[in-house]
Amino acid sequence: MNKSLLPSKVCVACGRPFSWRKRWARCWQQVRYCSERCRRSAPRGQAQGQRQGQRP
Repeated sequence: MNKSLLPSKVCVACGRPFSWRKRWARCWQQVRYCSERCRRSAPRGQAQGQRQGQRP
């Protein structure tokens, strides 16, 4: 498969683009981070889709 044809996204933690990986085939819609390091370093409130400063 040609790598340039693979879908890509931008990491919400570091802002770098990253490409689809086979291990993400089933959950590509939920993937937001390019690596485990970026996922761990993301602020908890934003990682869950919540905005800071707002209460439920």
